[in-house]
Amino acid sequence: MKKWQCTVCKYIHEGDEPPEKCPICGVPASKFVLLEEDGQAPAKPAGEKAGPKPEKKVAGAKTAAKPSPKPAPEPPPKTAYEKLTRFMVKHHAHPVSVHMPNGLVPVSVVLFILAWLSGSSLFVKAGFINLVFVVLSLPLVLYSGVLEWKKKYNAGLTPIFKIKILAAATTTTACLISVIWYLIDPSVLASPKAWVFVLVNLVMLAAAGIAGHIGGKLVFKD
Repeated sequence: MKKWQCTVCKYIHEGDEPPEKCPICGVPASKFVLLEEDGQAPAKPAGEKAGPKPEKKVAGAKTAAKPSPKPAPEPPPKTAYEKLTRFMVKHHAHPVSVHMPNGLVPVSVVLFILAWLSGSSLFVKAGFINLVFVVLSLPLVLYSGVLEWKKKYNAGLTPIFKIKILAAATTTTACLISVIWYLIDPSVLASPKAWVFVLVNLVMLAAAGIAGHIGGKLVFKD
């Protein structure tokens, strides 16, 4: 059985032909490459034209076995910045850094809802402190995410990546709105607009969940 690999998300498909589109990232069949027996992918994707046909064998003539073509090794980094970015992608800086906001966002939302229902200022302050830590972690999360998208997924713009980018932007925007709103009006959860503040935080939580779900889909290929 032949094995085909998506050049964007690295999903592997088994079959005589590549799928019409990648079930993970949605790229067309032309973005798949046929894997050799040693697991290495050939230089050209499935959709590109094949090279010249091999010469016909003459009876009794010996032909030297040609090694399977392998992709050229990545050139060594030239600058400290290139070393840093390659190190971040290699050691999964984005999945590591995203764990902090993903853990704190639900806590903040629950605390704000409790403060709205109970009128407790303690819950409000605790939720705000958690949200501040989320804001502080976002620059690294967003930067490492863009870096991984460009270097690991070839800056693919299929629907799954567009949704993930939109979800990340929505999470960041809603988080900043909540922090700034609270700084301007610390008693917002005791005001008539409290439900709007809670709604903004629920949107933030939903967007963070969507981004996390897509990230898991890309990593685990299911």
